[in-house]
Amino acid sequence: MFIIREVQKSDLHELYNLAEVLKLSSKVYFYNLPHDKSLLDEKINLSIQSFSGKLKNPLNGEYIFVLVDTEKNKIIGTSMIVAQHGTPESPHQFFRVKKIKKHSKSLHIGFIHEILEYGYDTNGPTEIGGLVLHPDYRNSREKLGKQLSFVRFLYIAMHPTHFRDRILAELQPPLTPTGESPFWEALGRKFTNLTYEEADNLSRKNKEFIISLFPEGYIYTALLNTEARQAIGKINQQTKPVEHLLKKIGFKYLNMIDPFDGGPHYGTKISDISLIKNTKEFSHIMPSEKKNNHIGLIGTHSDEGFLAIQTELTCKDDKLLCPESVVSLMNQPKKIFVCNY
Repeated sequence: MFIIREVQKSDLHELYNLAEVLKLSSKVYFYNLPHDKSLLDEKINLSIQSFSGKLKNPLNGEYIFVLVDTEKNKIIGTSMIVAQHGTPESPHQFFRVKKIKKHSKSLHIGFIHEILEYGYDTNGPTEIGGLVLHPDYRNSREKLGKQLSFVRFLYIAMHPTHFRDRILAELQPPLTPTGESPFWEALGRKFTNLTYEEADNLSRKNKEFIISLFPEGYIYTALLNTEARQAIGKINQQTKPVEHLLKKIGFKYLNMIDPFDGGPHYGTKISDISLIKNTKEFSHIMPSEKKNNHIGLIGTHSDEGFLAIQTELTCKDDKLLCPESVVSLMNQPKKIFVCNY
C-alpha cells in the first residue's frame, strides 16, 4: 500500500537519499529537494510548523508531502505547496513573453519580434512544486505521480483560508545532459557570472542580484542562440505528463517564464480548479466488503498529522464507504475529505 503524509523530522535521512538518487539518475538539480542536509532540515522544520498551524501568518507556510511505500517503509516521492510565492522580502520573478511589430516604410518590410520583459510580484500567488518520484516507481499502475500532484489540491480544498486566490506552477524546461540550462547560459550567466546551480542556490536567500544585474527594458530573443530560443516556454519530456494533468484540471500557460531556465509558468484561479471544486467533506467513514464504484484520494487530520490514501470508494449521503484496510488507517477521523478524480 502507498500513503501520503506530511513530512516528519525523522524523514531527513531518507529525503537526502532520495535527492541523491534523483541527482545521479537525471543529472538535474532539484530546487525543492536539494541534496543538502542543512537545507533539507530547514525545509522540513518550516513544513512541520506550517502543518501544525503555529505560523503567525499562514501565507508564510510551505507544506511538504511525502509518498511512502508501506511494505518497504520507504519514502519514494515528494510534492509541496508554497502558500505565497512572492513577497516584499522575496519577490516572485519572471519574464513576460510578448510579441511586438517593427515596420519600415522606406524598405516596405516588417517583422514580428518575440521579446522578454522582466517583472516581479511582491504579492504573489500560491505555488505548487517539488513533485519528484523515485525512478523505480515511475509508470506504476497506481499512478503515483498523479497522487503526489493531486494531494496538494485536496489539502488546499481542506484549508482554503491558508492560501491565495490564484495558483502557480513553474514547469521544468529541457536541460543539457549535464543539468545545465541553455537559456541561463545564453542570458543570465552573461549578466551575473554565475552558473545555473550557483544562481539557483543564491536566489533562495537573495534575489536582489537579479533585479540589480539583469538588463532593463526589452530583450529580443532573436539575439539569443538557437538552443536558448528553443528552450523558452518549453518543458522536458519527463514533465509532459505533469503539464497534461494541470491543463486537464484548469491550468493555462501565462505567457511568463522563469528568468533562470526559461521554463513556462502555468496558473489559474484556485476557484477554477476542477479537483478543488469536486472535493467534498464527509463526517463518517465505514468499511465496505463490496467493490466500490469510484477511485479517489481521501484525506484527513489526526493526532499524527495529515494523511491521504488513494482508494476505491462509494459516497452515500454523509457516509464514505471504503475497504476495511483503508478505514483502519484513517483512525476514526472527525472529518474526512474526498477528491474525486
